[in-house]
Amino acid sequence: MSAYPGWPDDQENPGTTSGSAATPDSTERNVGVVVHAIPAAALVVSAGTLGFVASLVIYLMYKDKGEFARRQAANSLNIQITTLIYLVISALLMLVLIGFVLYPLVIVVAVVLHVLGAVRSSNGVWWNPPLTPRFVK
Repeated sequence: MSAYPGWPDDQENPGTTSGSAATPDSTERNVGVVVHAIPAAALVVSAGTLGFVASLVIYLMYKDKGEFARRQAANSLNIQITTLIYLVISALLMLVLIGFVLYPLVIVVAVVLHVLGAVRSSNGVWWNPPLTPRFVK
């Protein structure tokens, strides 16, 4: 059963939803890779500050390019919103020194989630990132 109602579970029939969508074509898969790769690179280059902007711009550009591309763009934006929240918390925790450990850890986890998303997108797998609330549907 899917973690989100109406969204496919990544363990069930990769590339298809529960009867509502077909396997994504190569263009949508490529868009799925791009929407995860660019924010991951922006996270690393900007120490976590530009990943959200990159995901938001990409979501606005690709949200009408097909259901698979839209969901992957939404996943990317959800990862970035969650990352932004954790980075703010980590910055506040720098006052008690634990934030200096958490801040880079949050960036590493976000990059790993984006890499997993890019790999799953390139394979055409409908995927929902773990530990990420669904802010954007």
